Amino acid sequence: MTQYDVVVAGAGPVGLMLGCELRLGGVARVLVVERLAEVDEMIKAGAVNIPTAVALDRRGFLPALVEVQRQAMDRFQEFQRARGGDGDAPLPPKFAGHFAGIPLDAGLLDAADPAFADVGPAGDVGLIPQSSLERLLADRAGELGVELRRGVELTGFEQDDDGVTVHLAPVDGSAPESVRAGRLVGCDGGRSAVRKLAGFDFPGTPPEITGHQALAGLTGTEGLGVGWNATEAGVYAHGPMPGRILTVEFDGPPVDRTAPVTAEELQGSLRRVSGVDVTVTEVHTATRFTDNCRQVTSYRAGRVLLAGDAAHVHSPFGGQGLNLGIGDAMNLGWKLAAVVRGRAPESLLDSYTSERHPIGAWVLDWTRAQIALMRPESHARELRAVFTDLTRTVDGTTHLVKKISGVWQHYDLPGGHPLVGRSAPDLELADGTRLADHLHGGRALLLDLADDPELRALAEDYGDRVDVRTTACPGRPELSGLLVRPDGFTAWAADHRRADGAVAQALERWFGAPAGRRPGALPPDPHSSIASGA
Repeated sequence: MTQYDVVVAGAGPVGLMLGCELRLGGVARVLVVERLAEVDEMIKAGAVNIPTAVALDRRGFLPALVEVQRQAMDRFQEFQRARGGDGDAPLPPKFAGHFAGIPLDAGLLDAADPAFADVGPAGDVGLIPQSSLERLLADRAGELGVELRRGVELTGFEQDDDGVTVHLAPVDGSAPESVRAGRLVGCDGGRSAVRKLAGFDFPGTPPEITGHQALAGLTGTEGLGVGWNATEAGVYAHGPMPGRILTVEFDGPPVDRTAPVTAEELQGSLRRVSGVDVTVTEVHTATRFTDNCRQVTSYRAGRVLLAGDAAHVHSPFGGQGLNLGIGDAMNLGWKLAAVVRGRAPESLLDSYTSERHPIGAWVLDWTRAQIALMRPESHARELRAVFTDLTRTVDGTTHLVKKISGVWQHYDLPGGHPLVGRSAPDLELADGTRLADHLHGGRALLLDLADDPELRALAEDYGDRVDVRTTACPGRPELSGLLVRPDGFTAWAADHRRADGAVAQALERWFGAPAGRRPGALPPDPHSSIASGA
């Protein structure tokens, strides 16, 4: 059987991002399989949050993202003109959004809040449709040497002490095959075959709604409100691009989520919720969704791991799903690569669940709260009115935008410096570069900002696992050093001091033993999320 280091099931943005990260981490043989023959053009997420934009900037995607956003802005302005508005009016800031369909006024945002500082130019990127991102990642995966097989479905697998035997079947009915892999990662969506076959626990709450999202041909839209609208029958959205509609009805989940969405079904839902006699003349892309809210208790079962919607499902409100999955891929990719290559102990993979599970749990609660505020019943509508008043304040808007944008996210890592466990600031360095410029290769970065030879010497035995850069940072003169993991999170930082034992411990904890020493786990640190499972 063909041998692979890692097989990834699912070539959506999460699976493709993971494939790229594995190759950057030095994994030689990566196979990504996808049931669909082409990139999925179904309308899904329309934007990325700040951590996702920053992660993509750190891998060199920023120029491409700027162009994708420009095209998205053109479509928005086309919609504005079609509605009789000013097609040349600027878009609102990308971090303004909604909570439960309650619009947030960007003019009330305290943009000077420290949480928004130091994200760099990636903070200006947000309007990135999921299909566009998928195409960018597919191209990059090809450049990096990821083997991508489309039109191939995972039908089963068995894992043992030495690896996983994965059974694949082409959807065109041609001969199935089995391949052998060291690891299997399920990035195959909310109805993940990998999750089900591996027997992951998947607790949560059942669905209460039926939602539709579509790009469609519409007539009679003059009476529709633009943006989000709450009615006595539910919630609907219209725009911000021509033909885009979304409806939410609270009459239980759909009978059959897999059946094609027809024009009649969309039209009926939109008329019931909006009260407007809109006609749907054609369906370009359409999907159903629910608020089924579940999360696996562990993201790993032996040699099988999960990422993205395979590990957690929830309603799409707040646009967190795509971003949550990209964060999973960034966190898992470098760790799995290090273990596969024998450069880190198996215990490093334990930190994947301990770091990502709390963020996933927050997203589930965040989306449940929005469903509660959308219900078309008197108590929920009174609560919605109270909440709407809060969104009309600077503090209320700023708090919600910080949550929506993802700038609050951090990991519980050992170390007393305020930067430890947080996404590294995109420092502007004295040599004219940004910190993000030095992370394109997917390796860790030890930034020496105080010309400290002892600090640099600590990284010498890590070879190509850790890049070292000596420069200065005029904007942060107090910083003397920074150790940044490949996913961009700070593992160690120091102010006004030379190298100490903490940086050596951080190097070995995250990147294994130095050259010439056998890899082995460090003694448990009582403050470490790895040791505590926190």
